Amino acid sequence: MITVETVGKIRRRHFVKGESISRIARETGLSRNTVKRYLRNAVLEPHYSPRLRQVQPKLGTFIARLQALLEEDERRPSRERRTAQRLFEALRREGYAGAYDSVRRFVKGWHRSRERGVGAGVFIPLYFAPGEAYQFDWSHEVVEIGGLPQMVKVAHVLLCHSRVFLAIAYPRESQEMLFDAHERAFRFFGGVARRGIYDNMKTAVDLVFTGRERRFNRRFLQMASHYLVEPVACTPAAGWEKGRVENQVGNVREWLFTPKPRFKTLADLNVWLERRCREIGAERPHPEQPQSTCWQVFEAAERAALVPLAAAFDGFAERECRVNSSALVNYDRNRYSVECSVAGKVAAVRAYADRIVVVAEGRVVAEHAREFGRDKVVYNAWHYVPALARKPGALRNGAPFRDWDLPAPLAQMRSRLSKIAGGDRQFVEILAAAATDGLETVAVACELALEAGAVSSDYVLNAISRLKAPPRSAEIATPETLKLKEEPQADLGRYDKLLGKLVLVAAMMAPGFVTEATRGTA
Repeated sequence: MITVETVGKIRRRHFVKGESISRIARETGLSRNTVKRYLRNAVLEPHYSPRLRQVQPKLGTFIARLQALLEEDERRPSRERRTAQRLFEALRREGYAGAYDSVRRFVKGWHRSRERGVGAGVFIPLYFAPGEAYQFDWSHEVVEIGGLPQMVKVAHVLLCHSRVFLAIAYPRESQEMLFDAHERAFRFFGGVARRGIYDNMKTAVDLVFTGRERRFNRRFLQMASHYLVEPVACTPAAGWEKGRVENQVGNVREWLFTPKPRFKTLADLNVWLERRCREIGAERPHPEQPQSTCWQVFEAAERAALVPLAAAFDGFAERECRVNSSALVNYDRNRYSVECSVAGKVAAVRAYADRIVVVAEGRVVAEHAREFGRDKVVYNAWHYVPALARKPGALRNGAPFRDWDLPAPLAQMRSRLSKIAGGDRQFVEILAAAATDGLETVAVACELALEAGAVSSDYVLNAISRLKAPPRSAEIATPETLKLKEEPQADLGRYDKLLGKLVLVAAMMAPGFVTEATRGTA
């Protein structure tokens, strides 16, 4: 194949070095006429006329059959259509002896001719009213977190009318991340659009039927119902149906992730992303209203059209698991401690974007910051304190109690008691008091015991009792305090009534007193 570079060499060899046409043709392998054409006409770029008709002598008798197979495939779902290789194998079984290349070229040309139909390749501009819809999509970006390069999943939520958007970075594309992204975006917008446009992601769509019908995930529908959003899924492989956020993904990569951003934590990255999304909205002109920025269009027309934001959706992904004998539950390749009272029982693990909550017997038995590494164990030492009553020796070497961040008086009391016989059991008694009396009260009691030089559980428990006792009144009784605030009022009528009753009683007790009733009896 002759390139522009080859043409330049031919012309320099003849006009600069004076070499003959015969020599140039012989050494380059080109014909003399070809060399003459480039020298005579000064053509700087080779031109090849496309072949109008591909010679296919062996495929000729099978063309009708191949067309029938292609038309049959066109009526099937895209995932069930045969590739050129499968069509070639089908023709071979029917007697075709030609090459695969001929089949591949014919299939490619057939599909190209179909695409040239009426309206093919034409995109109709879309219009969305203020507050009508938002579009959602994911992208994968490279950032540097804590000095290490890391691939993060970025959720993009874009309002279709104003083009205001928010990008949020996550370590996963899981459902709880999806819920958290919606809550953050709606809080950023200050309201909710009436319709949400998505692709057919597994965290939202369970089953794709023919046409527009979808079976959405139950938890996803609960979120949509909570925010009063009508979810709509695009046609598979039809990215133009949510083209605004699809185009936005490429722009956001250029605006925010080039060059690679560097932050200590993912939370710091998300704070920066929210600020930059607000700044970009305030800086960039609106594509359809270039006299205004995207944020100005949002403030002027779309903010008031949004549905008021309700309380945040409790967006967690839940699964049941059994608590093992070490009071640990497994989730996402990591283990988390729970209260030892539920060891061996079934618990529900609720995974949020940033935390893990464990529920058993109708109550929360553990809550931890979520880990995204592998094979990590997250302990809360207080979950194991009840078990120490029977196994106080585990206080020294128990894994949950290593690097235990206790208040300073408690840590000092633990250190002092560990040096005496039976000290572990005494410290366990002090820890048990924290469950009923509060950690702050126990810390104050330990501080009093250390000041008094009485390093024992008895002194600490006694101090806790004294701290809990009701305070005595500091007021002293004096003549001034004993004075009546209201002077009593004299009532002589009450005195006369009382005197009459006393006279009657005295007469009844005198000898010879006879009433009408006693006279009748006699």
